[in-house]
Amino acid sequence: MSAHTQTLSKPATATRGHRADHVKTRKERVNWSTTVVLILCSVTVILPFFVAISMALKTTGQAVDGKAFSMPNPFSLEGFTQAWSLTDFPKGAFVSVFVTAGTVVCTITLAAMVAYAVVRNWEKRFSRYSFFYIMAMMFIPFPVVALPQIQMTGRLHLDNPVGVVVLSTMFQMAFSVMLFTAFLRSIPLELEESARIDGATTWQVFWKLIMPLLTPMAATVGIFAFLYAWNDFMLPSLMISDPQWQTLPVRQNQFQTQFSNNYNIAFASYLMAMTPAIVAYLFSQRWVMASVTQGAVKG
Repeated sequence: MSAHTQTLSKPATATRGHRADHVKTRKERVNWSTTVVLILCSVTVILPFFVAISMALKTTGQAVDGKAFSMPNPFSLEGFTQAWSLTDFPKGAFVSVFVTAGTVVCTITLAAMVAYAVVRNWEKRFSRYSFFYIMAMMFIPFPVVALPQIQMTGRLHLDNPVGVVVLSTMFQMAFSVMLFTAFLRSIPLELEESARIDGATTWQVFWKLIMPLLTPMAATVGIFAFLYAWNDFMLPSLMISDPQWQTLPVRQNQFQTQFSNNYNIAFASYLMAMTPAIVAYLFSQRWVMASVTQGAVKG
């Protein structure tokens, strides 16, 4: 019996080994079409970024010589120093940080509360219609509502960074509520029921149970709100009446005039304004990926 068993086990072992080798070979096979596409996409991002860094480190004379892809020789920080003073970078950065932080906090808080109320009261007609009404905001372009909203904020004395925070939050609500709603549907209702049995109120359930579970999606919503508020040009330029309280994108508009050739100063200013967005994404990308993977796997 033992010899017969050994005889049977050898082909089975050999078969499993052959399958493992086949799977390993198949995994190691390179998909060249996908690789080429990814390389081309990477080049389209890396090449402009290289030009921006190279131009920012050039002198004014080197920046206008028509050789955008040449290396700076010598390296110069003249563009950064002049951009710092021309745009009044500290004050512009302060206003942009205020607008962006206010938009991110208000968007995450309000969108999470609205999504929680909608999901947990979906059987009620008012909640469903409210959700559809909010989703309809995604199909309304900004130019259609720009004039009446700017007139309204002006009459309410909100023609300042605070008004920009209010309107930026409203424009981010529809997309953010949609993301939170999809994420909340994956959270079991039994968790809330057990908390209520222990005597927790609705407010306590939301802040102590639901919000911690929403952290990955809150990071995703926060990144979208951050990029929108930090890079927005149209809304602050139309709303803020005092030029001294303009955001960085509006201040940088002075480098985009027809007769401006201060390319090194312009690119240095763009890089300084771009850095906070890159840093914010690098610190929050793990939560963003967690929300994507958790939303892709049911349960």
